[in-house]
Amino acid sequence: MKFPNDADGDALRSLYKDGLDFKKQQSVDFFVALPDKATGEKLLQVLKGEGFNCFLEEDDETEEWACCCSKRMLLNYNELIKIQNKLDSLSKSHGGYSDGWGVFVD
Repeated sequence: MKFPNDADGDALRSLYKDGLDFKKQQSVDFFVALPDKATGEKLLQVLKGEGFNCFLEEDDETEEWACCCSKRMLLNYNELIKIQNKLDSLSKSHGGYSDGWGVFVD
């Protein structure tokens, strides 16, 4: 399977090499970095209004805030990029930005 030569392609390539089944839907977590909790609470409502299943969390070590949005989906490069771009667009006016994605592998 071929993947683009960028961070998202590298992550997909690594998951593929680890044997993850790309024909099975996975729970993908998308992260949106935020400047503070108050901003995060406002953005959380916007994202939920757009159909994202999200929660707000603070990193214990860095004390940075993030919205974590999950979606069950097939791992598809173009779809991952599309969702990250949408999250980036929705969060920009709140001082946030899309900060990657991850999959919990059993």
